Amino acid sequence: MKQPARILEAEDRALVEAALAEDRGAGDWTTECTVPPERRARARIVAKETGVVAGVALARHAFLCLDSDARVECRDDGARVGAGDLVVDIQARARAILTAERVALNFLQHLSGIATLTARYVSAVAGTAAVISDTRKTTPMLRRWEKYAVRCGGGTNHRGRLDEMLLVKENHIAAAGGVVAALQCALTAGRARRLGVEIEVRSRPEFDAALALAPDRILLDHWTPDDVAAAVRARGDRKTPRLEVSGNLSLDTIAAYARAGADILSVGAITHSAPALDLSLLVDAEPA
Repeated sequence: MKQPARILEAEDRALVEAALAEDRGAGDWTTECTVPPERRARARIVAKETGVVAGVALARHAFLCLDSDARVECRDDGARVGAGDLVVDIQARARAILTAERVALNFLQHLSGIATLTARYVSAVAGTAAVISDTRKTTPMLRRWEKYAVRCGGGTNHRGRLDEMLLVKENHIAAAGGVVAALQCALTAGRARRLGVEIEVRSRPEFDAALALAPDRILLDHWTPDDVAAAVRARGDRKTPRLEVSGNLSLDTIAAYARAGADILSVGAITHSAPALDLSLLVDAEPA
């Protein structure tokens, strides 16, 4: 157990402070009327199930915001824990612990849940060349941390913002007048900006048209494993375009797509539907 290695940026500290202000409102009346201001306490955040830890720096900052002298030691992000394992150890003013408890747990449980679900997907494709990737289906203003949690679970990140690469999707294709027209424009713009270019295709004719223009990636949306395998064969020995698959991906189906030869498996569920990791904060006796 030690202090988190990750250093918080000013925007991260502001995020935690805003969450505390939202939760406290005019004051934590319950804590203030039951706990003397000078009382110190020790508390432990304990795992109640197996999982992967992420977000300890945010949890630590929640306690430090309310007691700058608090001692907060944590497991490393990315650490695997089991039921009963200690995740965070806190020694601070009792009021600070109780008032920061929910905010610290909300960040820690949410991000650890993402890391844990990601790790399950990564384990499901072990032994193949495929990698698990996230999407932009994230909580507004929490994307950077949710994508960080994906990396803690062993996954990889797709683009974090719209300006990081060009991804031509079905609505772009419809508005542009077809795959070839849309992709040719995207390739010209992408090369000028030194950005990668990817195009989403929904059928084999669209795939063949895109393959001939050699983008950096082709996204196979809602394809079957057999169709993905056929696309891999059509690409042949070329290293590009990389073939990404999205849609129809679950823990039950992911291995079949990995075995079909996909390079990247994008799973929106790892951020938008990950259940929170079950953690509990327990206050112990006053520390010596």
